[in-house]
Amino acid sequence: MKEKNKTLEGIIRVTGKGVGYFTVIDGEADLEVQPENLNAALNRDRVKVASLGKEIFGRKQAKVLEIVERHKIEFVGTFEQDGENFFLVPDDKRMYRDIFVPLDYARGASGGDKVQVKITEWPDPSKSPKGEVVRVIGRAGEHNAEMLGIVFESGFEVDFPPEVEKEAEAWKEKYAKEDRLKDRKDFSKTTTFTIDPADAKDFDDAISIKTLENGNYEIGVHIADVSHFVVEKTELDKEARKRGTSIYLVDRTIPMLPEILSNNLCSLNPNEPKYAFSAIFIIDKDAVVKERWFGKTLIESDKRFTYEEAQEILDKGAGTFFNELKTLNELAKKLREEKFKKGAIDFETEEVKFELDNLGKPIRVYKKERKDTHKLIEDFMLLANREVATFMHTANSKNSRAAFVYRIHDAPDREKIVNLATFVKALGFELKNKEGETTGEDIAEMLRSVDGSSAETLIKTAAIRAMSKAIYSTSNIGHFGLAFEFYTHFTSPIRRYPDLMVHRLLLRFLTKGRIEQDEIIKYQRLCDDSSEREIEAAEAERASIKYKQVEYMTDFIGKEFDATVSGVSEWGIYVEEVDTKAEGMVKLRDMTDDFYELNEKLYAIVGKNTGKKYSLGDKIRVKLISSDPERKTLDFVLV
Repeated sequence: MKEKNKTLEGIIRVTGKGVGYFTVIDGEADLEVQPENLNAALNRDRVKVASLGKEIFGRKQAKVLEIVERHKIEFVGTFEQDGENFFLVPDDKRMYRDIFVPLDYARGASGGDKVQVKITEWPDPSKSPKGEVVRVIGRAGEHNAEMLGIVFESGFEVDFPPEVEKEAEAWKEKYAKEDRLKDRKDFSKTTTFTIDPADAKDFDDAISIKTLENGNYEIGVHIADVSHFVVEKTELDKEARKRGTSIYLVDRTIPMLPEILSNNLCSLNPNEPKYAFSAIFIIDKDAVVKERWFGKTLIESDKRFTYEEAQEILDKGAGTFFNELKTLNELAKKLREEKFKKGAIDFETEEVKFELDNLGKPIRVYKKERKDTHKLIEDFMLLANREVATFMHTANSKNSRAAFVYRIHDAPDREKIVNLATFVKALGFELKNKEGETTGEDIAEMLRSVDGSSAETLIKTAAIRAMSKAIYSTSNIGHFGLAFEFYTHFTSPIRRYPDLMVHRLLLRFLTKGRIEQDEIIKYQRLCDDSSEREIEAAEAERASIKYKQVEYMTDFIGKEFDATVSGVSEWGIYVEEVDTKAEGMVKLRDMTDDFYELNEKLYAIVGKNTGKKYSLGDKIRVKLISSDPERKTLDFVLV
């Protein structure tokens, strides 16, 4: 890396300030690319770079030589007119240039529209690229246009192609004629129920419980049998593969599968016989798995609980299926205890939810409550995912015909842990590590020590950012965050394509099907695609939350709020409003009582003359002075 002009290939990440950070494929290199050296590279492009052999503020510098593969060439934003010319001002701040659109390529769009534009040429990186309108979404600032803009920006589509809808519709008649118990175990008489959010429409999972004569329990984790309906190489499968996941925006769901499947035929709705792929466990009173069985089943859910309804029954000590819920809750607590004992990390953070009016405008923002019933379902899903992965790994080691899709989570990068430890120390806490090497137990211990402190949310957020990203892979390295040696995603095939792959591979193994070597390569490619789609869906979900937070706060310009310092930069202080968790900025230029500078070592902004300091985690009082929902930004001043 010391060698100047050495060429490297990898993925570049571009920030909202137009600075690039370069990661080498199959390796790591901490290289920074200044805006003038980007050579028209955009966020997440695959590029070739050369090291410049110099540093700026301790960061090795590089320049982009070639764009190997564009991550995307279509962008959503606001269409603006300048005389006879049109420009797209992109919503994504990481797209650091406006896109020039000649009048002939405006497709009827006018100034103030929310549109999607495709880059057609970019001969001079120092100027704007040229593009054409591919879709007029609506008027910028209108609720529906903004939400759809987020979907299209992330590379997802709302409507399904006609051939996909036709295939899905055909299943209604086919399903009605099928022999329900063909090649299936009958669990329809076993006490079974679902527990989901109040607004859920697709029920992926159900739980059954039966007490055995010897005091053990038969626990069934029943998962919608999507692989029965979505067969490989069909139009349905191609579309599900392309989408990779459902997206859950503030006001709508963009499903991976057409609604006839996701909300009806596949969904484990109550009082209807349903196809499931089940994981059945014999568990003792200490929540130790004694036996396990996987296979196709027929189930019938007796009750659809919301999390709140099930929690109320537990709290009252009476109600429908109280004894079953109580037993499951006790077993789930033991599973959880064992998980944390082995070094699993509890990254529970606060999430916000919105109450919207008929026009989609937010009228209330509140923090999501995490109840015992949420944890109960989560722990049994974790159990099923872990046990399926363990079973298939054992099969793999005995038989070369087996392949599998794991959910893996690598240990965190050492440099990030060193930085996290420094950050934590600045806030008065300690993260044990040896030159950046740490364990799940060490991180868990540090997180427990900050519980209830003013810095809790900040440190948890910083710790999450320091972690590696969990991804899908055909090679297993275990799951660092959960402290599981083997882990997969088996429990949500209605909304995640990897779970559908897991169902197919598990069934193929159980029915002695053969997997060829070239299929293993295909599955790894699908794992890579699914990991990418997951990132894009998460970005869309975050963008919809951010948009609604800013839209909600717009009604409170001029009002004062309690806030926490959530970040510091050379531009100012990032602050998070306490109740809505809406983040905005206090710009340094608006802090007129002193000349403030960034002190990176202290994670603080410090006044040059007075020594006055604003550090991460500080509680402050701020006034909202402006908002821009389209840019998803809020500006505050200190009170």
